[in-house]
Amino acid sequence: MTTLENLENWFEDKNKAMIALSGGVDSALVAYAAFQKLGTSAIAVTADYKTLSAEELDTAKQICSEIGIEQILLDYNELENEDFVKNDSNRCFHCRLELGDHLIELAKKHDVDVIVDGTNIDDLGDFRPGIKALKQNGIRSPLVETNFSKSKIRETAKMIGLSVFDKPANSCLASRIPWGQRVTIEKLTRIEFGETIVKQLTNVKQVRVRDIDGSARIEVEKEMIFQIDDVTLNQITEKLKMIGFTSVEVDQEGYKPGKINVIAD
Repeated sequence: MTTLENLENWFEDKNKAMIALSGGVDSALVAYAAFQKLGTSAIAVTADYKTLSAEELDTAKQICSEIGIEQILLDYNELENEDFVKNDSNRCFHCRLELGDHLIELAKKHDVDVIVDGTNIDDLGDFRPGIKALKQNGIRSPLVETNFSKSKIRETAKMIGLSVFDKPANSCLASRIPWGQRVTIEKLTRIEFGETIVKQLTNVKQVRVRDIDGSARIEVEKEMIFQIDDVTLNQITEKLKMIGFTSVEVDQEGYKPGKINVIAD
């Protein structure tokens, strides 16, 4: 049976654990369980790299504050990694391979004997080259090993009072750029600003602004498209053009993770 107790007990024979913590509910639950079992021998690490939005970073800090766990911010620039910047179908692999290297280096400094992440069993069914890279670096996934699904994670996080229990899934800002189109700081900046603008003007939580050769394609969940009426779309378009987008459209099919991966040049 999949329970919080099982997850906490996963850490029982560990001396010191490091949790790769993003701003999402999955790694938050892992960090909570590790802290319950190991106390100050559990450390959360958040990579403050260029494709992490400020919103996600703030949420990660808030999660650590709620749990009471120590947080280390890992600051580096993955835009210096040409394998990542060229943005082919292995972008996530190169990103996570580099992250793994940084985590291993940090773990040695802190005498950590296990590094873990927030991968869950539902993630295993998707195309996730990043998971392969983390495994290659020996990073383990307690949620997979204790059979946690996304719905079970949310249910458990709600039960223990984590504020992110219903937070929409997110991914790095580079995932808004189709494979084959280079990742640049200019694109990442306008994507982040663009998504903030759409959220502010619509009150929709799950938003993607895809950057297709400089054109913005907005994705929200299908049942929320009605929130973007003509007046709102005009406001959004005006603001998005001000920050560098050439044109703006709303995807009428609605949000779907990884949708643009197949339209790379």
